[in-house]
Amino acid sequence: MVGTPITPINGRTRPAFGVVNGGHDLGPSSAPPSNAGSDYGGIIEFTREDVEALLNEKAKRKDRFNYKERCENMMDYIKRLKVCIRWFQDLELSYSLEQERLKNSLELAQSKCMEIELLLKIKEEELNSIIVEMRRNCTSLQEKLIKEETEKAVAAESLVKEREARLKFERSQSTLEEDLGRAQGELQSANEKITSLNDMYKRLQDYITGLQQYNGKLHSDLSSVEDELKRVEKEKATVVENLTMLKGQLTLSMSSQEEATKQKDALTSEVASLRLELHQVREDRARQMSQVETLTSELVKFRDSTEKSSSELDNLTAKTNELEAKCTLQDIQIKALQEQLTTAEKKLQVSDISAIETRIEFEGQQKFVKELERRLAEAEYKVIEGEKLRKGLHNTILELKGNIRVFCRVRPLLPDEACNTDNKFISYPTSMEAAGRGIDLTQSGAKHSFTFDKVFVPDASQEDVFVEISQLVQSALDGYKVCIFAYGQTGSGKTYTMMGRPGHPEEKGLIPRSLEQIFQTRQSQQPQGWKYEMQVSMLEIYNETIRDLLAMNRSSSDATRLENGSPGKQYTIKHDASGNTHVSDLTVVDVQSVKEVAFLLSQAANSRSVGKTQMNEQSSRSHFVFTLRIYGVNESTDQQVQGVLNLIDLAGSERLSKSGSTGDRLKETQAINKSLSSLSDVIFALAKKEDHIPFRNSKLTYLLQPCLGGDSKTLMFVNISPDQSSAGESLCSLRFAARVNACEIGTPRRNTYGRTTESRLSYF
Repeated sequence: MVGTPITPINGRTRPAFGVVNGGHDLGPSSAPPSNAGSDYGGIIEFTREDVEALLNEKAKRKDRFNYKERCENMMDYIKRLKVCIRWFQDLELSYSLEQERLKNSLELAQSKCMEIELLLKIKEEELNSIIVEMRRNCTSLQEKLIKEETEKAVAAESLVKEREARLKFERSQSTLEEDLGRAQGELQSANEKITSLNDMYKRLQDYITGLQQYNGKLHSDLSSVEDELKRVEKEKATVVENLTMLKGQLTLSMSSQEEATKQKDALTSEVASLRLELHQVREDRARQMSQVETLTSELVKFRDSTEKSSSELDNLTAKTNELEAKCTLQDIQIKALQEQLTTAEKKLQVSDISAIETRIEFEGQQKFVKELERRLAEAEYKVIEGEKLRKGLHNTILELKGNIRVFCRVRPLLPDEACNTDNKFISYPTSMEAAGRGIDLTQSGAKHSFTFDKVFVPDASQEDVFVEISQLVQSALDGYKVCIFAYGQTGSGKTYTMMGRPGHPEEKGLIPRSLEQIFQTRQSQQPQGWKYEMQVSMLEIYNETIRDLLAMNRSSSDATRLENGSPGKQYTIKHDASGNTHVSDLTVVDVQSVKEVAFLLSQAANSRSVGKTQMNEQSSRSHFVFTLRIYGVNESTDQQVQGVLNLIDLAGSERLSKSGSTGDRLKETQAINKSLSSLSDVIFALAKKEDHIPFRNSKLTYLLQPCLGGDSKTLMFVNISPDQSSAGESLCSLRFAARVNACEIGTPRRNTYGRTTESRLSYF
């Protein structure tokens, strides 16, 4: 039996024992040890022929009445059977140990894969932060260099301007100095002129003083002459009197007459000379008076010219003071400009040194940036390789976990349910094998145990649930078909799991969170060259009729006709040879952001069929199918992928006796139960590996055919109500989920081909 394949069990071919035990056949020397002691009789190699020969061996009957020999033969035969059985028991034990070892190695590989992913993500974030920081530093350095060059240019311009201003001031200073020299020469000549005028004024004053003294002397002489003239006139009068006396005496004496005539003539000549002298004195006086008047007018003119010269001197002095002040100010300005020029030259030298240092630093930064870019390119290449490795390991892990995985979620008790519940009928085992994966339900004293891929207790948050399916959502971006659907009775929390609670961001469901992750990953993979296109469609299956929830021309009357059973627009489901599903005339919308999809979800939620039953105020009366089709192209590697993400909220299963449905609600309940029953038939047929799978029994199963029997990665949420009154429905749901978990479908296939020019992306 060792070294030959064993017949398939449940459709899977088990490897040969030699392959399981490390690729070496179990020969006589490698047989497992026995606990049978001497029963072995040596180490034996069992083959298929040996086992068949041992099983088909017939007893030798030399003497059929020799019971002792027959007993010995039978004992020997039994011993050989025991040896074979014990050998197989030991071999099975070694296989179980090897299976445990492989399981541990798989878990170790998973943990290493997660560590590698986390390390790659951390490294990528560090590199991105370093690159961003270096780009910021490079930008700041470039700005600083540009600023310093601008300041240098401004300083050079200001230096040129200052030099020009300095030259202009020097020229103006030389001009002013020349003006100052001329002014000083004029001032000196004016001073000399003033000095000469002062000297002339002094001489004139001395001359005037002399004239005044001479005039005084003349006046004194004139007065003395007048006195002399008066005296002479008096003497004349005396002489006349004497003459009269002499005339009287003339007659007395002729001799004395001649003497008197002589004296008269002498006196007459003396009077004439005195009169001539007086006339000459008068002329001298008139001439002196005219000279005095001339000198007085010249003195007036000199005084006027002196006053004018004084005013001109004052003006020249003021101008001189002003020019001196201006020269002083210009000297101060020249000194200030020289200081500024010196400072500017120093700044220019410092800026030159700083510019050189900045240029050196900039060149160093450029080299560092180039090195970082090279390291970034290497890191991006490693990230791409790591992403490929991650995708491969991720898909291997999901394949090892099974293509159809089942998660169980138990919703919390409502306030009215908590009041009416005396004891809990749902429990969760705590053993190592079943922790987080097992759930026990007790009904009528009987305990039913179930094990799934994951069990969420009532206090599990929406974030906890999404973390478990995030890798599956990532597979849609990697080019796989992914389907996640929620199953359970009415009021068990299916719609809450898929959609969440509107208006409460922390309670968002799987659909909004999946979209956020996809668009965030799309943004993060752009630096790696990936570009994605997204298309969304939404439909519901109501009373075995497909309805387009995004159709713009759909009116309330159309909805009313459909609810009343009247025929509306017909949609057909088609499957092609590649396993893709198409729904004819269904609205497909291109989306670019989470907000656009949220708007479409709100529009679809308003159009979805809901109704009130005794089990739920807002019960979904249809199966809701959300489809996101993804087409990605990597421009650097020319790789193309096509993935599909289907998120399905099934209508709740319910018993007519509990739901209290009548009229249209009764018809809806019957249609829902029929489609869920068809889904159960399909699951049973898949579990039994029947040749015919009844996918066409309902629109729901026919639409889900690629998810249940194709190459899709499928996950089912079974939602459970913890209410004691729902124990029967919960048990049925758990049994159905257990059958789904036992189903095996085809291996998921990655779609790496491009889109055709006129066809739409497939739905499943």
